[in-house]
Amino acid sequence: MTDQTQILIFDTTLRDGEQSPGCSMNIEEKLQVAAQLEAMGVDIIEAGFAIASQGDFDATSAVAKHCTRAIVASLARAGAKDIERAWEAVRHAKRPRIHTFIATSPLHMRVKLNKSPDEVLEAVERSVRLARKLCDDVEWSAEDATRSEPDFLARCIETAIREGATTINLPDTVGYATPETYGAMFRDMIARVPNADRAIFSTHCHNDLGLGVANTLAAVAAGARQVESTINGIGERAGNAAIEEIAMAMKVRADVLPFRTGIVATEITRASRLVSGITGFQVQPNKAIVGANAFAHESGIHQDGMIKDASTYEIMTPESVGLTHSNLVMGKHSGRAAFRQKLEEMGYELGDNAFQDAFDRFKALADAKKSVFDEDILALVDDEVLRGHDGIQVREVEIHCGTGPARAILTLLVDGVEHTAATRGNGPVDALFNAIRALVPHAGAVLERYEVHAVTGGTDAQAEVSVLLSEDGRTTRGRGAHHDTLVASARAYANALNKLIVKRGRAPVDAVAAG
Repeated sequence: MTDQTQILIFDTTLRDGEQSPGCSMNIEEKLQVAAQLEAMGVDIIEAGFAIASQGDFDATSAVAKHCTRAIVASLARAGAKDIERAWEAVRHAKRPRIHTFIATSPLHMRVKLNKSPDEVLEAVERSVRLARKLCDDVEWSAEDATRSEPDFLARCIETAIREGATTINLPDTVGYATPETYGAMFRDMIARVPNADRAIFSTHCHNDLGLGVANTLAAVAAGARQVESTINGIGERAGNAAIEEIAMAMKVRADVLPFRTGIVATEITRASRLVSGITGFQVQPNKAIVGANAFAHESGIHQDGMIKDASTYEIMTPESVGLTHSNLVMGKHSGRAAFRQKLEEMGYELGDNAFQDAFDRFKALADAKKSVFDEDILALVDDEVLRGHDGIQVREVEIHCGTGPARAILTLLVDGVEHTAATRGNGPVDALFNAIRALVPHAGAVLERYEVHAVTGGTDAQAEVSVLLSEDGRTTRGRGAHHDTLVASARAYANALNKLIVKRGRAPVDAVAAG
């Protein structure tokens, strides 16, 4: 890597991001996210952990085959089976990478691995050597690097590079570091490891203390030239450093961060919304860059300044990250051509069947609402796209409620066959969810959370519903949108149930976190 101002963006939304409690994606959803990551300019996409399950392997392999520009990586522990499985998953990529890891901190080596430092060093040597025989591009990670002994960490890094690792990742696995200590670790390792100049050093920061992005930027200033991050900062526990925050920090503060990325900033909002829709994880309103309030101004002083010059209170524009203001754009008299043009302006390219489904939903929404806003179209199209490959789909919802027990009549399409049930409950939502349980039995699953959000203002606002299900330690989130809150509720529950079925086929794997 000759350009020392270029920072490679390694996105692990599809791997570490998917390890968030309640998050799971099927193959079609992973392909959608991967396509958007390529459109956004991500350099490396970590598509999954191939040995975790057949589903993970298939999804990783599909992403590897479909990506046209980005490097596609699969995670692997230090064992031969993991590494060979990872290679099988990514071997058809235009630019494949094997990402192998092992813990190097005294605590992890003793408690988790039950290995001595010498045994770990031998494992580093064997694993990287095998990976390099299979693939020219090998990344090695020192799990829990920030709590590792510096001398031992340096020996491991030197060994990994000697055996052919082209990227060295020093993750803050448990979010323990501060910017000063994380940056110092990179400066120390780059200076003391004799062959450090033969590899690119990489960051991977968790956000347990809210320092993920700050730590990442400190490491970049200290010599790291690859950063690992996720869309919306999703990931294990408190999440990862957020890709959108890292990219925009470098863009806005180029005066003190003289680095550049290949990120197409105008694709950030689209990526954020896509990942939020697929995972069911709502973005908090005050989230930097992509939160609903990121460009909102309520204070009179702020509003006065904004009227005179937006730069008084905005260090970037909404348009710079692909956010357009909410404008009245369509109505019930709008035709197919106008709707297709609107979708293209918003970054959607739908096939004929998906377009027709989205258009039908738009016409139904336009009949129900006086005003259709950009946010309404985003919600209904994302919902339609995300439901397209679900094995369980909502067909018809009929609710009777009042002073007595509520009744629901629900028709679901289950693996292509329609099924109908009529049930009662303590209120319309309870009756509706009882109908889903009757049609698709899942007695072990528990409804942990049910949330309703209005997409826009007004009593005719379209509803977005989020549902959290749990079963045997697995959790999944589902999301649904509709102008009828109960239909949105049924869609959200069905979406969560589809993801739960996907997760049932995913075998647990020890020590899945490389960072």
